[in-house]
Amino acid sequence: MAQPVDPTLVAGLEITDGPSGLKPGVLDAGLPVDGGDGGETDRLAANAVADVQRYWREYLPAVFKRDFRPLATLVSYDSAGRGRKICGISTAGLVNAFYCAGQDVVAWDRGELLPMLNDSIGQAAVMAVLAHEIGHAVQFRLGLPAATPSIVKEQQADCYTGSYLRWVAEGKSPMFQVSTGRGLNEVLTALFQIRDSAGVAFDDDSAHGNAFDRVSAFQFGFTDGPARCAKIDEREIEGRSTQGAAATNERAAENVRLDDRQALADLTTSLRQAFRLAAAPPALTTGAACGVTAEDALASYCSESNQINLDLDGLVRIGTPPRRGRQGGIGDFAAFAEVASRYTLAVQQEGGFRLDGPVAAQRTACLTGFWASTIVDGGALTLAPGDLDEAIAEMLTRNSLIAADVRGRTLPAGFARVAAFRDGFSSGSQSTCGDKYR
Repeated sequence: MAQPVDPTLVAGLEITDGPSGLKPGVLDAGLPVDGGDGGETDRLAANAVADVQRYWREYLPAVFKRDFRPLATLVSYDSAGRGRKICGISTAGLVNAFYCAGQDVVAWDRGELLPMLNDSIGQAAVMAVLAHEIGHAVQFRLGLPAATPSIVKEQQADCYTGSYLRWVAEGKSPMFQVSTGRGLNEVLTALFQIRDSAGVAFDDDSAHGNAFDRVSAFQFGFTDGPARCAKIDEREIEGRSTQGAAATNERAAENVRLDDRQALADLTTSLRQAFRLAAAPPALTTGAACGVTAEDALASYCSESNQINLDLDGLVRIGTPPRRGRQGGIGDFAAFAEVASRYTLAVQQEGGFRLDGPVAAQRTACLTGFWASTIVDGGALTLAPGDLDEAIAEMLTRNSLIAADVRGRTLPAGFARVAAFRDGFSSGSQSTCGDKYR
């Protein structure tokens, strides 16, 4: 039986919501930056690189019995400015950060990419992007073959990023800090924003992974350390990747409105097939929220009447993805999963579990992940490319319902929400959720 997970911890660390980024009063590392303008963005980037290298000077010898050689060159450029060549690549319009093994260079765009990440997400996102690029430098030092598929290189680098940020979260960095609540949410949000688009093939020459797979790799490193990262190879990724575990037919790829009668019927059928209840299954209906204390809860489970009350207008809003020039929500799977999460409360009630509190919120996320695993191969509903990324996006919102208890109270840390959902999806076993989150 799985060891129960403490809902007050994130991978064994206390949940914190303090500031993330450079510690106040820290002196600059003073690393030389080719092409830099001496501004705040380059200062943040150079200090982040120095901190990540400090981590690897300790852990590369300790874990891999190799000395860590500092990067040969750091380069800053402005993608909106006059282009220059770095490792044969023109920087004109190149909104990116990258590692070049041939010259042992880490380069970043100070004009658009890093300011955008810092302004829209936070300094932790900048730390994560640069730690990822140095993860590629670690691969080079460990002798990873150049012909290694892109998906392996990228998810190893995501994993190494997780191992570095664990070190920071433990308070071991002299320069940076990251909270396990809001700070790690910023990191996961950054991984979400730079994910592969839906439909990118697993074996694409530039494949990085969808958000679900990239977040999984990051969590492996954060939880298990850098030795786990080196074990990521094609076989390991194929065994867990969701990049190809979704239908590509037109019907599955269409965004579906939850106020469509057939959509609600298909959702109900999928839930009844996933969870075989001895008692009558709950009915989906419209009506006022029941027993919910959280703001803006779009679905609620009413145990006395055995109903799930839905705010269809609100669910349609969250189920409509944003389009260029107009606001939107997340996508249809986010709305479907919110409803599924309320259905799992009936499953938990029949199993004799408590429905309120953080453990119930974890168990709910896990069971919702399990439900998602049952629609991979089709049926009344079929998982489409990008659907699991929509679940990630929902779980990183302030009032995630996928990872909320019967009162709509969300599990505090996004990292823990995603980990619980992933447990249910990856195990493909309903019993995992009851055993691990009890």
